Amino acid sequence: MTLDDLPTPCLVLDLGLLKRNLAAMEAAVARHPGLVLRPHLKTAKSREVARLASPDHGPITVSTLAEARYFAEAGWRDQIYAVGIVPAKLDAVAALNEAGAAVKVITDDLDLARAIALHPGPIEALIEVDVGEGRGGIAPEDPLLEAIGAALGPRLAGVLSHSGHSYNGRSPEDMAAVAEAERAGITLAAERLRAAGLPVPIVSLGSSPTALHARRMDGVTDVRAGVYMFGDLFQAQLGTHAVGDIALTVLASVIGRSSVRNTLLLDAGALALSKDRSTQAAPRDYGFGLVLDQLGRPSLGEAIIARAYQEHGEVRNEAPMPALPLGTRLRVAPNHCCLTAAAHDRYHVVDGDERVIAVWDRVNGW
Repeated sequence: MTLDDLPTPCLVLDLGLLKRNLAAMEAAVARHPGLVLRPHLKTAKSREVARLASPDHGPITVSTLAEARYFAEAGWRDQIYAVGIVPAKLDAVAALNEAGAAVKVITDDLDLARAIALHPGPIEALIEVDVGEGRGGIAPEDPLLEAIGAALGPRLAGVLSHSGHSYNGRSPEDMAAVAEAERAGITLAAERLRAAGLPVPIVSLGSSPTALHARRMDGVTDVRAGVYMFGDLFQAQLGTHAVGDIALTVLASVIGRSSVRNTLLLDAGALALSKDRSTQAAPRDYGFGLVLDQLGRPSLGEAIIARAYQEHGEVRNEAPMPALPLGTRLRVAPNHCCLTAAAHDRYHVVDGDERVIAVWDRVNGW
């Protein structure tokens, strides 16, 4: 089977680029003795990708209970479910753990900590710490930290933070500064809990940019990162990888063309690509995606998806558009691979050419 045999739109994953991205992150983490990579699989949602990112069924991160079940059933027991837990989900987590998993939850709420402590099933929790993103978590200096830790008691598994605000940076120096601020904040939280007589076995932080550019990781036990596996146009502008290292693309067909407007129409629109416009605030605005040829090469120059309808993507270019026949297959590199992949249920795997060497499933939903 080749790319010509696939229905469009669909996901294409380049195995060679994926492996290269995984190796780059492994090398970055290896710079810090004792630091463990806990890959975040919220983007990949695939056991086959997990076998490459965590080949020994090591610790992983997930973002849904569906992922937690899917990976636990395949042998990944040590998981952090890195989305704030609610009471209604505690029974499901306890059931997974009673079946042999070790899924840990996170919270920044005192009442929820008390509910976890009183739950009859096996559940441990990390306290979520806000190190500057301003999304979830409590500040490292907040007096509530010790209260939540005390409420969890023996069910306290550690502390966790996420430096999503690193995406506002535009240079390795910016990323390194955010990484150090996160390290300082999360280790301060751990020190305060330990000073209160509470065990803190896990000190977990991360994002792909900071994991790659951090200069120090002392006091940290594991780093979480996920988007680095596939890459996307936004991450390329943060310096996480080069545009040529984007492993995930959407295969689409040309369904229309206009020499008057100098446009092409593809059968990949908002549902296949997502409407993420993250590159709009970056130095280079790629619209809804960069258009490549069937082999994933930028042979169309600066062609981008300028407008995205539900099932239509309009391609524009400053240079004259080539007169491509209807049915011509092109690939689109996404702005945000996590959201683009979410609309699809499988990966069509290639390795640098048009041959499809495997089809890998994904777990979607919650």
